[in-house]
Amino acid sequence: MSRPAGVGVIPQTVQGDAPSVPDDHLPEAVEAELVTYLAGRAADAAAIDPVFAEAGQALTGFVTSGGKRLRPTFAWWGWRGAGGHPEAPEAAAVVRAISALELIQACALIHDDLMDASATRRGRATVHVDFARRHVDAGWRGSPARFGAAAAILLGDLALAWADDMLRSAELSPAAMHRARVPWEAMRTEVLGGQFLDVMYQASGDSSARAALQIDRFKTAAYTVERPLHLGAALAGADPELVAAYRRFGADIGVAFQLRDDLLGVFGDPAVTGKPAGDDLREGKRTLLLAIALQRATELGRGEAVVAIERAIGDPDLDGDGVDRVRGMILDLGAHEEVERRITALTGSALDALATARITEAARAALVGLADTATRRQS
Repeated sequence: MSRPAGVGVIPQTVQGDAPSVPDDHLPEAVEAELVTYLAGRAADAAAIDPVFAEAGQALTGFVTSGGKRLRPTFAWWGWRGAGGHPEAPEAAAVVRAISALELIQACALIHDDLMDASATRRGRATVHVDFARRHVDAGWRGSPARFGAAAAILLGDLALAWADDMLRSAELSPAAMHRARVPWEAMRTEVLGGQFLDVMYQASGDSSARAALQIDRFKTAAYTVERPLHLGAALAGADPELVAAYRRFGADIGVAFQLRDDLLGVFGDPAVTGKPAGDDLREGKRTLLLAIALQRATELGRGEAVVAIERAIGDPDLDGDGVDRVRGMILDLGAHEEVERRITALTGSALDALATARITEAARAALVGLADTATRRQS
C-alpha cells in the first residue's frame, strides 16, 4: 500500500552491537524465548514437588506445540512501526516481553477448551481431557473428569501468572515497562471479560448479533491484534495518534479474524483446522454467523429453520448429517455470504486506519500482509 501524501516515515536508528533479531525469524525467536523461560520455571515447579513439575511440563508442551505466534508478531510490528529496529540494544528485551503474550494465549485456550468441553486442540487432546486420561491410567480415586477440569483450571492460571512474570523478566527500561502496563493490564481484563460474556450468552441463549460482536470484540480482537499492537507501540514510546490508529486497525482486523474463525468452525476442513467438523455448533457458540441465520429465518417466516438451528446449537450429539443440514440452511439463508461481506468491510476499514498512520514502510507492508493472512486463513 502506498503512503498518502504528507504522511511521514519514522527514521530507524541502530545503536551499539546488540544481537540482531531478523524480522523473518521472529517466530523462531519467540519459540526460543518460550523454551528458555519455561525451562527455567521447571526448576521452580520441581522444587514444590515432582508431580507439579510434570504438570509444568504439560503446560510447556502445550505452549510450544505449535501455533502461529500471531500475537507476538503483531506486537513486534507495532514496535517496528513506531521506530523500533531489530538491531537496537533493546530488541532482545522486546522479544522476551512480547513472547509473554503466548502464555496469555495458553491461559485463554486451556480455559476455553474446558468451558466448551472441547476434546481436541491442534489435533491433540485438550489439557482437561489429557489429565482425565492420566487419572484413568493411574487408577486414582474420584472422578477423572473433575480431576481433568481442576488440572486445566490450575494450569491455565499458572500460564497467566507466568505471563506476568515473563513480561517483568524482560530487561526493559523502567520507562518502557511503565508504558507497557497500560495495554497489558487492559488486555488481561478484556480477554477475561470476553470469556465471561461467551459463557453467559451461551447460558442465556442470547442469539443477537450484538451479543456475538461483543464476544468477538473482547474475547478475540482485543488480545489478538489490538492490544498486542498497542503493547508494541508502548514499548517504542509511540505518540497517542499512532496508538489510536493501531487500535482502530487492530479492533477491526481482530473481529474479522474471529468471523473467519466462526466460518471455519462450521465449514472448515477438520484435517486443516485440527478440530472436528461442526464443533462450534456442538459447543453452543453463539456466533454472528448463527445470529444472522436465525434473524433471517425469523424474518422470512421459516420457523422450521429457526427450530432446527436452535436445536443444533449446543447439541453434543449432533452428527455429521445434522451438521450438513445446518450448513445447508446457513448457506440458503445467505448468512455465510453476509459474514464474508462483513470480513471484507472490516478489513477495508482497518486498512484505511493504517493508511494514514505515520509508521515505517516495512511495518506498513507487514501489517497489510498480516491482515490478509488473518482474514483469509483456512485454519
